[in-house]
Amino acid sequence: MTTAPWRDRALAADARVDDLLSRMTLEEKTAQLYGLWVGASTDGHGVAPHQHDLTADYQWDELITLGLGQLTRPFGTAPVDPTLGAQALARAQRRIAEAGRFGIPALAHEECLAGFTAWRATAYPVPLAWGATFHPELVEEMAARIGRDLASVGVHQGLAPVLDVVRDTRWGRVEETIGEDPYLVGTIGSAYVRGLESAGIIATLKHFAGYASSAGARNLAPVRAGVREFADVTLPPFEMALREGGARSVMAAYNETDGVPASADPHLLTQLLREEWGFTGTVVSDYFGIAFLESLHRVAGTPAEAAHLALAAGIDVELPSIGSYGDALVTAVRAGDVPESLVDRAARRVLTQKCELGLLDEDWRPEPDGGPIDLDSAGNRALARRLAEESVVLLDNPDGLLPLAPDTRIAVVGPRAADALAMLGCYSFPSHVLPSHPQTPVGVDIPTLLDSLRVELPDAKVTFAEGCATSEPDTAGFEEAVAKAAEADVCVAVLGDRAGLFGRGTSGEGCDVSELQLPGVQAELLDALVSTGVPVVLVLLTGRPYALGRWHGRLAATVQAFFPGEEGGPAVAGVLSGRVTPSGRLPVSVPRERGGQPWTYLQPPLGLAGGVSSLDPTPLYPFGHGLSYTSFAWEDFAEGGPAEGDPAEIGTDGSYEVSVTVRNTGARAGAEVVQLYLHDPVASVTRPDVRLIGYERLELAPGAASRVTFRFHADLSAFTDRSGRRIVEPGVLELRLGASSADVRHTARLRLVGAVRELGADRRLRCETEVGSVGP
Repeated sequence: MTTAPWRDRALAADARVDDLLSRMTLEEKTAQLYGLWVGASTDGHGVAPHQHDLTADYQWDELITLGLGQLTRPFGTAPVDPTLGAQALARAQRRIAEAGRFGIPALAHEECLAGFTAWRATAYPVPLAWGATFHPELVEEMAARIGRDLASVGVHQGLAPVLDVVRDTRWGRVEETIGEDPYLVGTIGSAYVRGLESAGIIATLKHFAGYASSAGARNLAPVRAGVREFADVTLPPFEMALREGGARSVMAAYNETDGVPASADPHLLTQLLREEWGFTGTVVSDYFGIAFLESLHRVAGTPAEAAHLALAAGIDVELPSIGSYGDALVTAVRAGDVPESLVDRAARRVLTQKCELGLLDEDWRPEPDGGPIDLDSAGNRALARRLAEESVVLLDNPDGLLPLAPDTRIAVVGPRAADALAMLGCYSFPSHVLPSHPQTPVGVDIPTLLDSLRVELPDAKVTFAEGCATSEPDTAGFEEAVAKAAEADVCVAVLGDRAGLFGRGTSGEGCDVSELQLPGVQAELLDALVSTGVPVVLVLLTGRPYALGRWHGRLAATVQAFFPGEEGGPAVAGVLSGRVTPSGRLPVSVPRERGGQPWTYLQPPLGLAGGVSSLDPTPLYPFGHGLSYTSFAWEDFAEGGPAEGDPAEIGTDGSYEVSVTVRNTGARAGAEVVQLYLHDPVASVTRPDVRLIGYERLELAPGAASRVTFRFHADLSAFTDRSGRRIVEPGVLELRLGASSADVRHTARLRLVGAVRELGADRRLRCETEVGSVGP
């Protein structure tokens, strides 16, 4: 029997797909453009917005005779044993392949924002914690493990990472972001993409683009960002993750920007993404995003009109289920209202991706390799522990109370101390899905901070009082909490967030807040504890930063952990005991006052404190801040030009080096994060006072030293000018080496000379670094 050309692996993918498309009917082509959400709730208790409104009933056996583009969350919708789930997915794929004329299986996708969102899978720290590590290599290793777990059960695509840059920390999804700086988001996000793609899993960048800039920090609210903010803050992480990470999919965002929904924006999804950046993968909708063009944005009057807008803009796949790309689209094409060429364009991209995954091959098989599947292996947990440990930020320790004495009396107080879910973000399976399945066990071991502290300090006398609930207004527990604190040598107050969805938590998707005040009556509880006179160590387990100025100078120490995952309890306890030397750095600023938002450190001069306003937005703890139990000396600063006098001169296409030696001068091993910031004193448009353009994490034994060299290229000073061009502009710049955005240790001045230079898609995105060891 002769093999059809589309089955021939000796042919190029485009030739195979061309042959296959020529054999398919319109209905078969459109079937490749949507997913099915098997097992999704239609009773109002789902995990996604409007799921119960927009998840239609369908005849599975009838639909799959046309083929099927995607299977939506076969593991992330309800608890399923990983081994049994993999076998069930394989059977479903066999049915899909056998039902259609061409035997093409579906592409299965899952959420993997903080680990594979599946029952019994490792719950890693949330992305905000990844940002706090300033350690891309470790994030890449985590993503590779997540990718291998996804592949082991038959999943092809992961809906991560989130590359939204935080613009307002009142937004509920801050925990899902990597931070408030585009360079940090881009470098950490690219590392995640590389890890996931190394396992053969399609990484999906989201949310493209502008989602985190919503007005008033409200989920799905309009975006009113200017052209330059969009170009210089919102887009760079996506560009970096595509060019350096190799992501093969992009998810269109829910938001509209200046009146144009992202899902209907051909400038964004086609002109920029494909024609300028050269992207060749697939664009998928956010869940129900195409239907929202009709129901929420009101730029379409019917599902067919919504389908036309989305296809024309460049969305290839409708997720999570059939809404607009099914019968409505077929009818519109038959009527001549939608060009069939748009269907062909999207189907070609989808089938090319399936071809590259091996799903068009005759020897394709969906069955797992056999044996039980462990999604929470010892290796996973060890890596989750290391990530959690490196993400913990010591904000303050004025009198050196931390680490805690091993035999002290400790009163642990607070609603997050004895709750395992205090460690998890809203896209962890226990927080995301299990609330709908209250009788199902969590599935993974998640030590609480209370239990972990008792293990960490076995000679200490540890007592506990909850004090209050996370978000309820009841103060009845204050009396017991204050009494326990008064009897102790030190009080550890464990406060923070409960992750949830759409108002069911204090942090997470749809859990936006009006001000940055600790939820419920936790602030009042902390006031009561401080009033005892007993030293209070504040431990925050949160999905966003909260205003702490109310207690500045009144606390013995402050520790911040952003939902540190299933190993977060031992990690934070290790920092409190001194087993772990804290090394996390803030990926978002910590405000002084609960109002005065939005604010991030990327402010032009008028965004900073000044006499023109009585409101001072200066944060209590700046971006990049973090303390240690050891000390570091920054020595032998050198630059590539004269150290004094006039600035060194380089061309607008030139390079310049700055170097510094960092020595651990303390008695403990520890890590220092050397951060390189750019200050542009005069430019043709206003610029942030400082912005991160490079960093290096240095892990040093006591007495050890490393020399780090940053190779600055003029491309890193580029910005979008008044005409919309990305340019390098001549003039004086300052390169500032610092331990945070506000703690500058060394400064180099240089002058860019020559003509204004316009940059293209090949511009340099990353500051190269080199690290070498230094003798004693």
